Amino acid sequence: MAKDSSFDVVSEVNMQEVDNAYQQCAREITQRYDLKDSGATIDLSKGDKLFTIVAPADFVARQITDVLNSKLIKRGIDLKSISWDAPLAASGGSVRVLGHIVEGIDQPTAKKINKDIKDRKLKVKVVIDADKLRVTSASKDALQEVIAFLRDQDYGQPLQFTNYR
Repeated sequence: MAKDSSFDVVSEVNMQEVDNAYQQCAREITQRYDLKDSGATIDLSKGDKLFTIVAPADFVARQITDVLNSKLIKRGIDLKSISWDAPLAASGGSVRVLGHIVEGIDQPTAKKINKDIKDRKLKVKVVIDADKLRVTSASKDALQEVIAFLRDQDYGQPLQFTNYR
């Protein structure tokens, strides 16, 4: 019997690159003329995987978000990996915006990916394992077809394909 080939579908974020982008953004906030004395701040909680932007106005918060997004893009981080909450009113008339770093594939998304792969009627087996999916098949061509199919889909978060063997 032929040995089955497999790969994992995961959604991971390189936290070191996120931290580097955060550091660059914080430095630009202190140096940029229009943001320097605005009193705006940005914080990154690595444990909670959470960005916190506090700004005197919604417009300034959006500017800081744009600066952070540009730094993340330059560092190769997909912007779909960060979900931004709506601006909340904070003390002193300021605005607080939270950005959650999305890592791992949640169960509803995993089930949707599984259903989409099964609808393709390929001879592959999909197993949902915590926050990743393992796709197995005897045919490497079928696995390549699944990867190509998943790259064309949008599930609201970036997908990577690892452990191809």
